[in-house]
Amino acid sequence: MNQTEQPTQHPESIQQPLEERVNNRSHRPDSDAFRAFMAANWAPASTQLPARAEVADHAARRRCAISEQFKGERLVIPAGALKVRSNDCDYRFRPHSAFAHLTGLGVDHEPDAVLVLEPVADGEGDDGGHHHATLYFRPLAGRDMKQFYADSRSGEFWIGPRPTLAEFRALLGLDTVDISELEVAITKNVGEPSVGGVSVRLVRKVDENIDALVDTARYNTAVDPENMDFAALDELDAKLAEALSELRLLKDGWEIEQMKIAIAATAAGFEEIVKALPRAVTHRRGERVVEGAFFARAREDGNELGYDTIAAGGNNATILHWTHNTGTVNDGEMLLVDAGVEADSLYTADVTRTIPVNGRYSEVQRRIYQAVLDAADAAFAVAVPGRRFREVHNAAMEVLAARLEEWGLLPVAAAVALSPEGQQHRRWMPHGTSHHLGLDVHDCAQARAELYLDGIITEGMVFTIEPGLYFKAEDLGIPAEYRGNGVRIEDDILITAGGPVNLSAALPRTPDDVEAWMARLSA
Repeated sequence: MNQTEQPTQHPESIQQPLEERVNNRSHRPDSDAFRAFMAANWAPASTQLPARAEVADHAARRRCAISEQFKGERLVIPAGALKVRSNDCDYRFRPHSAFAHLTGLGVDHEPDAVLVLEPVADGEGDDGGHHHATLYFRPLAGRDMKQFYADSRSGEFWIGPRPTLAEFRALLGLDTVDISELEVAITKNVGEPSVGGVSVRLVRKVDENIDALVDTARYNTAVDPENMDFAALDELDAKLAEALSELRLLKDGWEIEQMKIAIAATAAGFEEIVKALPRAVTHRRGERVVEGAFFARAREDGNELGYDTIAAGGNNATILHWTHNTGTVNDGEMLLVDAGVEADSLYTADVTRTIPVNGRYSEVQRRIYQAVLDAADAAFAVAVPGRRFREVHNAAMEVLAARLEEWGLLPVAAAVALSPEGQQHRRWMPHGTSHHLGLDVHDCAQARAELYLDGIITEGMVFTIEPGLYFKAEDLGIPAEYRGNGVRIEDDILITAGGPVNLSAALPRTPDDVEAWMARLSA
């Protein structure tokens, strides 16, 4: 056409839904001949089923524990949906931790899947429980279906093979049903128990479509929908989230092994960081060099990062959640790295080391480091069965307050600072000393305070010990020699009958050992 001629406006283009317009960038053949050709001459799919996974029995026990708490109620635990990163590109999928815990599924198999625990009569539940568990899942499109080659989100041509319903059933020991049956499974006979209905509890804010489905079913079956007690329904769901979170306070043997796998990969990642330091020092974004070295190991040995890596050089180490990692890594400064590998099972490590960039701590750096190490050791000493979780933090604070007083930094005596009315030492150590660790880096986050902060330390718990001191360059209330130095030492510990076991002990902790380790890796 000539330069003044305008393209023809097709009426159907005006009516084309926005979500379909992303496909306008390419021509997609759709003839009967093409569909028949695409469906022909593929090797038959394997009919051999996998062996039952080791995690299946552990997941079954977890479901029984939850079943015991919610007899007679339907429980709905979604995996979650794919999330758009930009336009038609999704983030890598990670299922919700409660779903992973109760099914044993890790990695990225199951977007949109939902686990439903259906109440049954006494004696008819799975493994002695009061519910029958079913995994609702979108099976991979067969090679004779258009979705096989045309669906970029779920077609095998685009994303590769996934386990079939039968394979998941064999692997997990779970009934597995096509997701097309999910709506009926969730909404059937929903209603108030007082009139013969079934109460539903949902893990909310995981899949907005499932939230809407449950909310609609509750409204449609309410005795008095115009006066529904939404606060009571929110509390119903919150209690399920709370119970699922508290179920993870104690790790079983399989979980502990997964934690060890994640921590071993993390230790290997820290070695890669030391090896990358010469290049980091010369790069305008040396922190990104450090971040990248660790990330490569996380993807090689695990599923992903357990959380965004903190690679903080110099004064950036005093910013507690510094994840921009845009700064330089300079000779003579310290580098604080807080990082963890997430295993394929989705269990993560969470380790921090603060290392001297040139391999040697200065006198002031070593003084600060040793104070933090002594605080960590004091916390280790009280992390034993029978003590309260909050005592771990208190023990570390006593050491740090004493050192701050000794150095003349506290405006009051350490005893005054440690009182509830004081807390002046928290200017330089504002965070908690410990948190539970597992499927989430801050695991069990919905647990009640009486079971977490005030809980009794118990065999099978896994948590961090991570005191620190952070002296900002802008802090004019301290001598200049301290400014711009941040130190944190974080280890992952397992509570046993004999006391705490440092699962991250492969990484050196003392200043002498750190220097020797760096020298060996740099040789």
